[in-house]
Amino acid sequence: MLGIIRTFLYSVFGIFSLVLFGLAAARLRYTTHLPPGDPLNNGANFFDPIVVELLFSALLGMLWSIYAVWTIHRMREDRWIYSFFSEIVVLSILFILYLVGAAIATHIWGDLSFCHQFRACRILTAMLAFAWMSWIVLLCSLVASIFASIANAAFFAPFHGRWNPRESTYSNRRASRV
Repeated sequence: MLGIIRTFLYSVFGIFSLVLFGLAAARLRYTTHLPPGDPLNNGANFFDPIVVELLFSALLGMLWSIYAVWTIHRMREDRWIYSFFSEIVVLSILFILYLVGAAIATHIWGDLSFCHQFRACRILTAMLAFAWMSWIVLLCSLVASIFASIANAAFFAPFHGRWNPRESTYSNRRASRV
């Protein structure tokens, strides 16, 4: 059951990251190719560093969610990122990236209700929403992984959650099958 919940959370996180990636790319495209006469920044092209950070975070989030779903579903045990501990480390890094990106973006563009008639403003609003929703799903995934690893004393067991020392590729205690 835990594998299904974690796969669902990673799938939702992957979809949210994909949408965030598209929104951040649209914002970046808009600000680096301002049309002539655009009132934003007096028509001079620019980019927001926090949008680049959100774009990078979303890219990492998409890659991680694909890897995590694949690992859980296929019960893979790679040498580098295979244990609950390594999953928690990766989730913590993503958690911090998304938190910093969403918090700084919210600080810059906190209340955009005055400009919803403009497409660029609606993109920013949606980008903030998906950054925070992705962060919330990451928080749930992190808590689920921490609880699962503590409850099963499995910090260094494969994070697919179906560990059998007799069949594990990297177990130090390979037992023969009877």
